[in-house]
Amino acid sequence: MTVSHPISLAKIEAARSENPKLRARDLAEHLEITEGQLVAAAVGQGVVRISAEPNTVMPELVHLGEVMALTRNESCVMEKVGIYDDYRPGDHASMFFNLPIDLRFFPKHFVHGFAVETKTDKGTKRSLQFFDAAGDAVHKIHLREASDLDGWAKVVETLKVDDQTPGLDAAERAPVEGAKGPIEKAEKLRAEWDKMTDTHQFLMMVRKMKMNRLGAYRIAGAPYVEKLDANCIPQLLNKAVDNETPIMMFVGNQGCIEIHTGPIKRVVEMGPWINILDPGFDMHLRMDHIAEVWLVNKNTRAGTATSVEVFDAEGYLIAQFFGVLREEGGAEAWKLLTDSLPREQVEEVA
Repeated sequence: MTVSHPISLAKIEAARSENPKLRARDLAEHLEITEGQLVAAAVGQGVVRISAEPNTVMPELVHLGEVMALTRNESCVMEKVGIYDDYRPGDHASMFFNLPIDLRFFPKHFVHGFAVETKTDKGTKRSLQFFDAAGDAVHKIHLREASDLDGWAKVVETLKVDDQTPGLDAAERAPVEGAKGPIEKAEKLRAEWDKMTDTHQFLMMVRKMKMNRLGAYRIAGAPYVEKLDANCIPQLLNKAVDNETPIMMFVGNQGCIEIHTGPIKRVVEMGPWINILDPGFDMHLRMDHIAEVWLVNKNTRAGTATSVEVFDAEGYLIAQFFGVLREEGGAEAWKLLTDSLPREQVEEVA
């Protein structure tokens, strides 16, 4: 639920006292506000309103030193430790392309920004947090013990905006677009699919045909796509560990995509969550949110790029997995892994 009116900090603190174990996102849901509204209510009391414009913000982040980058959607969280270096600006999309911090930003969704200092029993936690127009988080940067506190002070002062009024008027959330792919366009879709020479051409192709990603998958059929068993992700991750198969994993929302490239070492299931818990890299995925998983083959000049793509019940793309093809043996290892995943029987489309 989204509300446009501000909420008092006193009401938030009372709810926090009654629910001390709730994380900020869950506390906001409990209060029927967005997380951005929760943070904005404390402007002037440990929170500073800052610019949210990526081309202004991102070049400054190198001064923080080592930090943790966090990007999430409703069902999956990725956390990577590193330095924000090698920023490449753009009006429609911008990026960091500097492992381990590998990010893609879509600036129009960066609407609200805050520098947050929270006092805890273990010391002061510091973070930069960015939200979309509805007040949903698009990206966060958390300082660590090795971070540069002098750099933090300078970055906050540089990015601070004149308006330091508490509160945030949240717009209504845009609804998730369900699968859109008319079955009568299946033959044309396959013909256009055959013409692709780069994976980045796919979304433009389906948009021109007035479809979307999931809708196209549902009508394309083999050899373009195969529907996998919705419970296959633990098998995928555990086999990647056992076989030492490096992976690329993409997790994001409408404003930011965070990417991991490389091997994974430790996979742990805890309740509905499956987690990767590696030094400098954590991932947390809600398995009970997974409704559909698709194995997708796209043509490129270098050969076929195969991905495993995970969707929720509304058709939202939770996460994508690829092989690391540039490494020796990467393509073969990834094919062996994906070939082993259980398929779900689906009716053939026309």
